[in-house]
Amino acid sequence: MHAYSETYLSGAQRRMGAMLDFAVNGCSLELPVFYAMFLASSIAVRMGAGDPALIAGRSGEELTCDIVGPSALDVITSDAWKPDARASAEYWTGWALACFQWASGISYENIQRDVPIDAIHALYNPYHEMDIRQFCDRMTELIADARIRTNLQRIRRAAGFSQSQLARASGVPLRTLQQYEQRQKNINHARADYILAVARALSCAPADLLECEIESSFEYAVVTF
Repeated sequence: MHAYSETYLSGAQRRMGAMLDFAVNGCSLELPVFYAMFLASSIAVRMGAGDPALIAGRSGEELTCDIVGPSALDVITSDAWKPDARASAEYWTGWALACFQWASGISYENIQRDVPIDAIHALYNPYHEMDIRQFCDRMTELIADARIRTNLQRIRRAAGFSQSQLARASGVPLRTLQQYEQRQKNINHARADYILAVARALSCAPADLLECEIESSFEYAVVTF
């Protein structure tokens, strides 16, 4: 299921591309740093939902200003910033990412959790010369690979807990934790008190433990770069 009406797709691609291009090449921000700011803002959710007020009502440069603050506005009005008509790697990253987000319906936040923005940027060569469908197929593969491990297993290991230690710290039965990690049980249907107890033990948000479904195939619009 697409994230929003196809009517707004090309506009969303242009805005995302211009936003990342301006943030990096106009404001000299590191791509991962700016993208984290984007995700922390309300703009990420609104862009992911195809909000016309942003897609049709704000330029990419203006979106950067909304996220970074008034200091970015000085760059737009100075001679130091001249948009490159030959789309940069950063522009392509935003352009392609917006297409995948629309096609998959996965939020920008959840895409970032599985495939960080710098990993998407690294796909510029050779995917910027390929059909956008090939990029979307590659993103699907990368997300599927990232999700071989459940979020519970990934977060538990990062926190330095064994399964037995987590069972003791949370009070959730060891066998139940093992079933969640092996996907013998769907953690999205777990008891609320279990999720809260595990989240407290791992110092994470309860939602971080839940699994996000990904479509096995997508329908694509005809888009050109």
